[in-house]
Amino acid sequence: MVGRPGRSLADAVAGAPLALELRLTLAQLKHGLGTPIQVRKSVLSAYAQTDTPHKGAGAVFGGTAQRTEWRADHCTVASSAGRYRTEQEIHATVPPITELTRIEPVHLERLEAQGVFTTGLLLEVSETPTRRQYLSDQVDATPNDVLAWRDEALMLNLAGFREDEHQLMLQAGIEGLRDILALDLPEFRARLAGAARELNMAAPPDLVVEGWWEQARTLEEE
Repeated sequence: MVGRPGRSLADAVAGAPLALELRLTLAQLKHGLGTPIQVRKSVLSAYAQTDTPHKGAGAVFGGTAQRTEWRADHCTVASSAGRYRTEQEIHATVPPITELTRIEPVHLERLEAQGVFTTGLLLEVSETPTRRQYLSDQVDATPNDVLAWRDEALMLNLAGFREDEHQLMLQAGIEGLRDILALDLPEFRARLAGAARELNMAAPPDLVVEGWWEQARTLEEE
């Protein structure tokens, strides 16, 4: 099962889930099949869950063999075992706004009072300049504040991104999507490798780093 908690970078890439999530996310974004958060929900909903190991052909997901199939026209992934995630389970995988590091506590409280509890919702209500202006008025912030929150929220919603990856980025001096866009791929990879050494953790594999770097360019919008 793919989810935020309980998996290290090394564990995530030991099997297929993270690599597949990256491929599916990039493919759907490149086909223009929805906003970043819509695509993330679509990809996450495609991962089936099961309590019983299943033997058969296909990629192995956390010890469970499953057949996966992506269709660009319908944004679906079929699975031979388990069930599809519910909307509630999908929301649980979207980072909460409390993971944002460039937001004042007072603005955090005001966002929550407006019903904005996840970074996914934040991305939805700040998608256009008009929405950003409206949101900034509602929480007594500036449009630039909202842009900074959105920048970090876009990074937090990269495929396969969890708290460990967020800490790794911060250690590398990368606070949001724009910081990724400012780096070429070799420099991005080197920065993450150096941060991983400082944190005494496994560095992300090249496939994952390249996936994040490519996805950041797909998400470039402002």
